[in-house]
Order: sequence, then structure tokens, then C-alpha cells
Amino acid sequence: MFGFMAFFAKIASLRLSGPEVVMFRMSAGLIPVILIARYRRAALQFQRVDLLLYRGFFGGVATTLYFLAIQHTTAGVATLLNYTSPIWSGTFSMLFIGERFSSRVIVPVAVALSGVFLVVRTGAFGFSMWEIVGLCSGVASGAAVTAMRAARRGENSWSIYASFCLFGTLVSAPLALQAWKTPMGNEWFALAATSLFAMGAQLMLTFSLRWLDAVTVGVISQLAVLISITLGAVFLAEVVTPLAALGSALTISGVIGVTYLTSIGRPAEEAMPEA
Repeated sequence: MFGFMAFFAKIASLRLSGPEVVMFRMSAGLIPVILIARYRRAALQFQRVDLLLYRGFFGGVATTLYFLAIQHTTAGVATLLNYTSPIWSGTFSMLFIGERFSSRVIVPVAVALSGVFLVVRTGAFGFSMWEIVGLCSGVASGAAVTAMRAARRGENSWSIYASFCLFGTLVSAPLALQAWKTPMGNEWFALAATSLFAMGAQLMLTFSLRWLDAVTVGVISQLAVLISITLGAVFLAEVVTPLAALGSALTISGVIGVTYLTSIGRPAEEAMPEA
């Protein structure tokens, strides 16, 4: 879902600004919380305002920088840079919330990240301003995931999700309004698709972080990189070299390894505890 979100965000940002796409995406995400009483009540039940603030603010900054990178580079490159976040979320989680990671995932993590490195090395990747913006989105995303991981220990998914959408709207609004262009035609469809895929992806990510550590979730999430690169190649004529294909294959292998190793010995009732 995150991969499809990036693809449609790229389509929407061909004319619209990245922050404007973010503002639409975030404000649309608030609709279920506003209209459905059950979700609204859940969103208003919280204990740690500070963690929700951190999650919302850093998440809003990360998404705004990410969509700016999508606007000025490609969906695949921007997603790849944004998804360096596991490096930062793992570091922040160890430093600030005392989280430990299973040594079993070290090898597949290395395989997956080496695949990401190969994909990065395939293009004219000179670290321009917008690629640096993409990397900064990864750092901010790592901070947001760490706050979400800590909040998920006591907060429900809807309060965390609502804080992300609310602060994301507020953070992106100044830049969005400064470069505002009224959407036209198929841009409305691209904005709607971006919002719907983002909504589903964010809720599933928030749900999963209660039972998976940040590094595991981060590596599994690398699938979004592969999906955005593939969609860009098929529908936007973005070139995928053999080295990029090899890197993608390594990333998938690492994802499968992490998923398998982290599932060994886990009780069946933990797989879908709220299903």
C-alpha cells in the first residue's frame, strides 16, 4: 500500500506541489475519525500526549519531505531514501526506549539493506538537494516510528493514527497554501488513491508495531521500495537496470528471511491477536 501511495503521489505531483498532495492525504485521513463515532471515541482516548505529539510532528515532517522528494525526483528514489528509516528507528529505539532486537535478523537485514544499496548505485545519484531532502525524510520517519513504537505499548491505533494525520495537515499546510494549485481532472483521482492507500497502510503499520520490533517492520516495509520502482518503470517509463533488479531481488530475499525468522516460536494467538 505504501508503494502504491508513492506511485499515485508522483502522478498527483506532476503539476501539484508535494506539500499540497500531503495536505490532501493527511486531511482525508481524518475523515473516518471525524465521521465515525466509534473511531472518534477511540482517537480521543489517550494517556501519553507527549508521545502522540512526537509521533504526529515527526511523521508530518517526514511525509512532507518525502513528498517533496517524490515531486522532484522519482517515486522509486524518493521511497528508497525515505525507507532508510529503519537505520534511524533502530538507533533511536535503542537509545530512547530501551528496545532490543533479535540477533537472528542480522543476516537478512544485511541482505535487504545491501539490496537497497545496489538499487541506489544504479542511477545518476549525485546527492542533489532533493535527494538530501529524501534522506532527511528517512531520519524524521525513524523518529516518528520510534515514538509510534513507544506509544503503541499503551495507546490504541486510532489515537496514534489521528495524531499523525492532524499534525501532518498542520505541518504541510504552510508550504501547500504558498504554492497552491486547484486540482483538475485525473489529479482528483490520483489524490484520492494516494489518500486511500496511505490510510490503509498507516493503520496496518500502526497495528503491527505493537508486536514487531522497529527493525523487523522496517525491513518488511522495504517492499514499498520495490513496488514503487516497479510501478514507475511500467507506467512512467522509469529505467530499471539489471543491477537495480539484482538489488530488488536481494531486498525481497531479506524481507522473506526476516519474516520467517521472526515467526519461529511465536505462539499462534500472537499472530493476529485482535482478528
